[in-house]
Amino acid sequence: MQKLSIITNRLIIRNLVITDLDNFHQYRSNPEVTKYQGFDVMTKEACADFINSQAEKQFGKPGQWIQYAIENKETNQLIGDCAVKLHQYDVRLAEIGMTISDLHQKKGYAKEALAGILDWLFETQNIHRITEIVDAENVASINLLKSLNFKQEGHFIENIFFKGKWGSEFQFAMLKREWKK
Repeated sequence: MQKLSIITNRLIIRNLVITDLDNFHQYRSNPEVTKYQGFDVMTKEACADFINSQAEKQFGKPGQWIQYAIENKETNQLIGDCAVKLHQYDVRLAEIGMTISDLHQKKGYAKEALAGILDWLFETQNIHRITEIVDAENVASINLLKSLNFKQEGHFIENIFFKGKWGSEFQFAMLKREWKK
C-alpha cells in the first residue's frame, strides 16, 4: 500500500495509524472542535474504529474520502487531520476538509498543512480544481481559506439540517493556475 508523506517546515502529513488514537480522541471528543464538523463528538472506541477504517484506503479512488494525520515534526504528536476526496466522475477535481486540535489552534498549523496539501494535490496529483464546503458561521475556517486565496463561489442558505437545526454553508474553490500564482 502506498503511504502518504507530505513534509512542510513543521509538519508531516501522513496516513493515520492506531498509535494516533489518544491524540485523535482528545480533539474529536471536544464539542468545540466538532461544532462545525460533519461528525459529532466521538467516543474512544469510535475513534479507534475510524482510524482502523482508514488503514486500507489509498488515495485515488473516486468518491471516497480518505483521512490523513497532521503530525508535529518536533513532538511526533498528532495535532489534527485532513480529508481529501476525488470527485466521483472526474478525478481532476477534489474536495478537502481539515480538523485541528484545540490544543494546537491559532499557531499557523492549519495554514501550513493546507498549503502542503494544495502543493501535493496540484503539483503531484495534477488536480485541476479543489473545493471546500464550510459552515457559514465558521469564521476561522473562512479566514483560513481566504488567506490562501480561495474564492468564495457559493452561499447555500439553510441547505443542511445539521446538529438539530438548519445551517448555511459557503463553497470555496481554487484552480491549479491560481495556486501557481
